[in-house]
Amino acid sequence: VQLQASGGGLVQAGGSLRLSCGASGLAFSIYGMGWFRQAPGKEREFVAAISRSGINKYYSNSVRGRFTISRDNAKNTVYLQMNSLKPEDTAVYYCAADRWGSGYDGGEYDYWGQGTQVTVSS
Repeated sequence: VQLQASGGGLVQAGGSLRLSCGASGLAFSIYGMGWFRQAPGKEREFVAAISRSGINKYYSNSVRGRFTISRDNAKNTVYLQMNSLKPEDTAVYYCAADRWGSGYDGGEYDYWGQGTQVTVSS
């Protein structure tokens, strides 16, 4: 199983980025997918998750209204559209796959990608 995250970079505050996570080696459509992030010196935190069908979406309070998670099961890809970025969004962003749900707890996820760096300058 491989989850390949991409799309990170350096952006000014107020800008936008779109992260992608391509999956291989698993039946993508039966996995809930999530995005998490980890800033230097901080614990990993939940960002967003999406159910297998894409109908149900969940967001942390810190990104709700600014970020949008989506998925394309035909392309085995999950996306995270990030708008109105803030310096506090700076972190390494990880995608993850959960066979049994699409929750907030990173411990429930079965597979993780390698992460992509997002840096927001003020």
